[in-house]
Amino acid sequence: MKSISLEQIIHSNENSSTAQRLAVVISLSIPTILAMISEIVMQYIDSAMVGSLGAGASASIGLVASTTWLIGNLVMACAYGFSVQIAQAVGAQDHTHARRIFRQSILTAFCFSLILLTIGVSISGSLPGWLHGDPAILRDASRYFLIYALFLPVRQIYNLFLSSLQCTGNMRTPSILGVICCASDVIFNFFFIFPSRTISFLGLSVPVFGAGLGVAGAALGTACSYLFSGILLAYAVCVKSPILRLRGKESWKVEPEVLRRALKISVPMALEHSALTIAQIVSTRIVAPLGTISLAANSFAVTAEAFCYMPGFGIAAAATTLVGQSIGAGRRDLAKSFAWLATGLGMCLMTAAGIFMYFFCPYVFAFLTPVAEVQVLGARVLRIELLAEPLFAASIVATGALRGAGDTLVPGILNLISMWGVRISIALLLVGRLGLPGVWIGMCIELNVRGILFLIRLARGKWLDAAFAKQQTA
Repeated sequence: MKSISLEQIIHSNENSSTAQRLAVVISLSIPTILAMISEIVMQYIDSAMVGSLGAGASASIGLVASTTWLIGNLVMACAYGFSVQIAQAVGAQDHTHARRIFRQSILTAFCFSLILLTIGVSISGSLPGWLHGDPAILRDASRYFLIYALFLPVRQIYNLFLSSLQCTGNMRTPSILGVICCASDVIFNFFFIFPSRTISFLGLSVPVFGAGLGVAGAALGTACSYLFSGILLAYAVCVKSPILRLRGKESWKVEPEVLRRALKISVPMALEHSALTIAQIVSTRIVAPLGTISLAANSFAVTAEAFCYMPGFGIAAAATTLVGQSIGAGRRDLAKSFAWLATGLGMCLMTAAGIFMYFFCPYVFAFLTPVAEVQVLGARVLRIELLAEPLFAASIVATGALRGAGDTLVPGILNLISMWGVRISIALLLVGRLGLPGVWIGMCIELNVRGILFLIRLARGKWLDAAFAKQQTA
């Protein structure tokens, strides 16, 4: 089979084969998948570092995790409001317009991140109490969230630059920088979490500096890793990218149409993620009264599960680029084909990852925490959820494909119906009788329902009709 690039497929007058299209999906997905896998490995190491401090330290981070996900999703929604437009401009071979969108995105995203920073700092002291956390972990949880909030502008620009570069078709550079971000996170945490100590290395006793900040050190280490890798990413995008690099004489004026389209993409995503994460916060409140062991097991199970679903998010990022550029080029056939090929690939990979994790999760939990009760309960609840991996994959990758078409409103509604109507309802019904497993049974059922809904959305094709109607009126 003759290899062919994305640009050749989109702009060639000759029809490409399904095998060639699948090869392009795989080639764009592999760098991001590898970066995601490395991120999970680093996250495991990160969690193990915190876990070595005891169940209370892990529970303090788990307590505010849903809120950090909420804010992180708002950051990503803002970034995708512009990067999807960049993908479509690149597909239309209008690089000048792509650069205009990118410049406007920097100003808008930075202002938005300052608003999030202000809100985050103002609630950091009260948030752990609102979530009904154990009094023993409130102080650590508050400090962790405060540091997270203070570095939100760094996270916002990092995510904006990352998604913008991916949407130009460059998956390799963001993936390498993602690995650097994860590796530097572990290094910074090594020095910030633990106190100064002496370690044995090749028979020698080596003194090692440590700040001894504990849970706060984990937050600071992650923040510094984003800052370090963000500087490298800014150079890659603003200086080296042939499409997006900043040029001195080009205007930074905000165009109402670009901002309007960004809001039309971002606002439904932001509302969806807000409602979803509020549901996750409610879920955390359901789990918190079960005690520190259940809260820590829940947190570690979420971390362990990421090994299965992160490949799906890697393919979803490729799907956004593929569908977005196809629509920008006016290729309806390619947009549909790429969406289904990516979704099928994601379902296969996440199913395989789920099978692997089902048998090996006890070893994963033994690595993450030394607390035997947390290990046993975490493995038990994770195995329940792993049954949903195939359809969970369908929802993840289909969301990325639909996002490339600018279709964010209906997927958001589907997610809300699924999360609030299924997951939370079942969790409330079962938690009293089954404890933490009842919450994860609700999660498993909900993820299967969500996957079915997204496959139906993808099959009906109304997202394509709407995308090309917008192209004609633009």
